[in-house]
Amino acid sequence: MAAGRERAVRLLRQLQRAACRCPTHSHTYSQVPERATLRNTDYAFEMAISNIRYGEGVTKEIGMDLQNLGAKRVCLMTDRNLSQLPPVDAVLNSLTKSGISFQMYNNVRVEPTDQSFLDAIEFAKKGGFDAYVAVGGGSVIDTCKAANLYASSPTSDFLDYVNAPIGKGKAVTVPLKPLVAVPTTAGTGSETTGVAIFDFKELKVKTGIASRAIKPTLGIIDPLHTLSMPERIVANSGFDVLCHALESYTALPYNMRSPCPSNPINRPAYQGSNPISDVWALHALRIVAKYLKRAIRNPEDREARANMHLASAFAGIGFGNAGVHLCHGMSYPISGLVKTYKPKDYNVDHSLVPHGLSVVLTSPAVFAFTAQVHPERHLEAAEILGADIRTARIKDAGLILADTLRKFLFDLNVDDGLAAIGYSKADIPALVKGTLPQERVTKLSPRPQTEEDLSALFEASMKLY
Repeated sequence: MAAGRERAVRLLRQLQRAACRCPTHSHTYSQVPERATLRNTDYAFEMAISNIRYGEGVTKEIGMDLQNLGAKRVCLMTDRNLSQLPPVDAVLNSLTKSGISFQMYNNVRVEPTDQSFLDAIEFAKKGGFDAYVAVGGGSVIDTCKAANLYASSPTSDFLDYVNAPIGKGKAVTVPLKPLVAVPTTAGTGSETTGVAIFDFKELKVKTGIASRAIKPTLGIIDPLHTLSMPERIVANSGFDVLCHALESYTALPYNMRSPCPSNPINRPAYQGSNPISDVWALHALRIVAKYLKRAIRNPEDREARANMHLASAFAGIGFGNAGVHLCHGMSYPISGLVKTYKPKDYNVDHSLVPHGLSVVLTSPAVFAFTAQVHPERHLEAAEILGADIRTARIKDAGLILADTLRKFLFDLNVDDGLAAIGYSKADIPALVKGTLPQERVTKLSPRPQTEEDLSALFEASMKLY
């Protein structure tokens, strides 16, 4: 029987090689899996996103939303810096006007840790809340997702829902309370996704929780909140959007991912590239190409900042269902092993590599590596970002995209590689070790990678220009 399957696979591959390769008649998603047998790859994908509301000043409606939900006791989560800024004031005014009873938790850590998650969870458990509002960037929204989850499942151990292999990766089956997310940065797309990321300090590595069950009930995208973002926060948030779009579009196709779940509740949130996520990823990439530089360079450019706020959500819809791969997988130890680096424009009391920066610094090396598989997608991305591909050879797609990214980053004064943020070749073994547990995302790379490959990618990322 096994021999028969192998013959069928070989025949299908021969037919694939003989088939028409033009865009009209060829299709990525009908290709024969290269890394798994036909029997154990998935055959379906699903789209799960939060409800989204967009508009200048739309934050004023939050109080009415909570009234409509019947909320009696609301937890408002933010961080110390934001608690003094207009986005939180706008939410407080709306809650007060609608007579909503609330408690504020403003101790969220920028780039959360397992301990900062646990602190927020303890606050949520004691509060007995029936709804949550998160006002901030990805750190705040992710922390609020975790607080809602564990307060709704109070007897669960913290590692029960944490992604394997670090945690148990259990499916979430308990009902959660409504969560309204109000993003104040244009980057993470966390308002659309069922993912919450944190630093696991004991292992010095980032991991997280991934379940459709924890996605916000409603994402309030109010572009007024982006006007107070400093230049480097705009840049690093935008780099996250850029990599979300690039990685989800170039990810392993959903029907080449294995194993196929025996129950749909076990189908991962990150499923691989698919025709619907592709639409959102490409649209987000086009917005980044048009507006990111403008949004960084001119804080008064409301059109650019509003469009980047939308691009963050668009990319979130894409990667929240397709997933990301090597840039993000490698970024987690880059953030987790930070030494003394403190970025400009971040008012924090601890060393920090902003998430978007940790992701984008490896992007030239990563896409030069992954372009061996589906090079046409890499070339299309390079063209969107400004490359002239009229005379390009398809075999050069990875190098063209890598060079395009380097130019893009150089124009925006991005640090010159990992060496510029405190790493050296001596750190590569630890960086590789920190990447290996990130199989939830690294396995979505279109090209499999060995430890030696990861070492080479980190080395190539030490210097960009």
